[in-house]
Amino acid sequence: MRVRATAVSKGPGGRALPPIDVAMHSGTAVFVEAETAQRPTVLGLIVSGRMKPDSGEVSIDDEPNSRALRRRVALVDAPDVSEPHGDVLLAHVVAEELMFAGRFGGPLAVRQELERLGMREFARLPIGDLAPEARVRALCELALQRPGVEGLVLVSPDRHGGAPEGWWRIACELADDGAAVLVIAGRAARAAIAAHPEGWGTGEVMPLREGPGSPAVEAVETVDANGAEEERA
Repeated sequence: MRVRATAVSKGPGGRALPPIDVAMHSGTAVFVEAETAQRPTVLGLIVSGRMKPDSGEVSIDDEPNSRALRRRVALVDAPDVSEPHGDVLLAHVVAEELMFAGRFGGPLAVRQELERLGMREFARLPIGDLAPEARVRALCELALQRPGVEGLVLVSPDRHGGAPEGWWRIACELADDGAAVLVIAGRAARAAIAAHPEGWGTGEVMPLREGPGSPAVEAVETVDANGAEEERA
């Protein structure tokens, strides 16, 4: 699966989202840098086919098909859109996700799913109190259980605190298993991951840059396991 957003923007003069190019494909985790509280969610909605951009186009496998995008790309933990309420118990989140996946969400099924995730001891914990890494793993792996879902757009995991390299490692692991993963987060998270000894691992970073007369995306930096960066236009 290949998803490409070309020169997409939202709002007058790109106020909600300046023009940006984003690409994601199966087997790769991509980090897109986006600042402000609103822009990560707006970008996530557009890339996943849930919001129409004011300019530009989003395609999946080279076809502009928003219905296919919504079916094959899950929008994960987007603030005020797809995030679970912080007071909901993890067990209840799992039960709901199992129903989204067309599976029975009874107590036994929930317990088995929690065991698969290695989180059975957190069943009665409100998801708002779950450690950031555990939250990202649970929500992403549960989303991948939905029929037809091949890609994930994870929005602002950095807002939950913790070490960004932890949830980035999870994104890379899911991509290594074949998923297309797009993570949208801020500049501080990007810097924290880059400072980690393993750097970006197998992932890529696409910085969102602004400025009069300059493109939203100036370069894509592919970073190897040793943290060395190469820029390409």
